[in-house]
Amino acid sequence: MQARVLGTLHTVLRGPARPYSRLDGRDGGLSGIAKHAVDGPVQIGSEGLAGDEQGDRRVHGGPDKAVHHYALEHYDVWRRELGPLAVLQAPPAFGENFSGTGVTEAGICLGDRLRVGSCVLQVSQSRQPCWKLNTRFGRPDMALRVQQSGRTGWYYRVLEPGQVQAGDALTLLERPHPDWPLSRIIGLLYVQVLDFAQLRELARLPLPPSWQKLVRHRLERQSVEDWDRRTLG
Repeated sequence: MQARVLGTLHTVLRGPARPYSRLDGRDGGLSGIAKHAVDGPVQIGSEGLAGDEQGDRRVHGGPDKAVHHYALEHYDVWRRELGPLAVLQAPPAFGENFSGTGVTEAGICLGDRLRVGSCVLQVSQSRQPCWKLNTRFGRPDMALRVQQSGRTGWYYRVLEPGQVQAGDALTLLERPHPDWPLSRIIGLLYVQVLDFAQLRELARLPLPPSWQKLVRHRLERQSVEDWDRRTLG
């Protein structure tokens, strides 16, 4: 396919892992959700941005979650729904590494390969929101709200390391699975949760190991996994 520009990288963000509390004040371990914008080029390797950290490596970070992208367009929608919260004034309200314009979950597909700066990235999965968003927004239902909205953001794996910076184009190089925009997958994960025909289709795609397990369990058990630990902590 001919390469085409999908959007623009508005902000690049990173930050260290710091102590983080649950909404009720209990210790929540470490989190890298509170990132800051970076001026100038940033190096990206197989594990993500130089200088960026994740607090709980069991569920965050790693090659399949190297870079988290969140659409800047969603901020206006959240402000209309939740009001002018301070956390929504600018990225990274959602702990994202990339804040971009021009593309949302409906316009990007599983497995898409993109060039951003001198890097080549691949869409690996959508985000599964966790309880740390509840603390960040001061709302006990924020992780579930993000999940139900479909405005979850997504992750890239790094195929070719390099540098990125604000203003870089998001250029689509390849789309091997055009029938699987992330919006369809998100709907299957959280709305049409036991649509077995679609789940069998999804199982045939090159999913990350955690999603392979999730889909296999739904098909075998004909039931949905418990979301409470992830969304409520």
